[in-house]
Amino acid sequence: MKGVRHYPGFLSLTLLCLFILYAPLAVVTVYSFNASTSITQWGGFSLKWYAEVFTGVEAARFGQAAWNSITIALMAATAATIIATAAALAMVKGGRFRAKSASFALINLPLMVPEIVLAVATLIFFSTIGVKTGYGTILIAHITFCIPFAYLPVSARLEGIEGHYEQAARDLYATRWQAFRLILLPLMAPGVISGWLLAFIISLDDFIITNFVKGAGMETLPTAIFGSVKQGIKPNIMAISTLMLAVSVLFVTLAYVLNRPGRKSPT
Repeated sequence: MKGVRHYPGFLSLTLLCLFILYAPLAVVTVYSFNASTSITQWGGFSLKWYAEVFTGVEAARFGQAAWNSITIALMAATAATIIATAAALAMVKGGRFRAKSASFALINLPLMVPEIVLAVATLIFFSTIGVKTGYGTILIAHITFCIPFAYLPVSARLEGIEGHYEQAARDLYATRWQAFRLILLPLMAPGVISGWLLAFIISLDDFIITNFVKGAGMETLPTAIFGSVKQGIKPNIMAISTLMLAVSVLFVTLAYVLNRPGRKSPT
């Protein structure tokens, strides 16, 4: 049987899709090194816009926004990964139980629902219960929608771990906690770390939900960039975007390497 790459037009369509997806990113990256203030004319190679990110007139504003983004992402990723790990243990190692399919659908619901719908629903929820929007509401929202991103790598890793490791530990008089801490947890660690990395980068890059629940005077890096772009695209914004792109690529690559397809548990 021929592979899909042998079908007429498949290669051309693939290259077109890749171009549409990545050409804008390439343009932003290239022009972040442009010495000119123009976003259309090349004026030579320069790093001055990266220096302006840290020393320019907007450095304090973007620095505070970056601090908010990083701290929220760290806490959201950690909390979401803990919840996702517990859920994966129940779903994969917990055997059959009532509403298992419904639980799986509920965990993965944020992946299927449009993000704008999640954003509106989250804002309505906070308004209904009388919670003032700000740092805390962003954190709660990020924890919620990061759970499925952390759950998928953890559950995939767990499904590849045979049950006889824990059985052997129990046969050697280990308690359930000892079997989990000394046997299962080290084996599933790559999936847990991969899930944390994905949750972190999803939280760090989120704009839509954050923009709805952030409240007045509260900014994260994506919302600060959006606010600056509304006043015109500046070269320093391209530099910030390139730095965020580099961090995203690094974290996604690490997540893939740690939990890459075909990775086998030890035998």
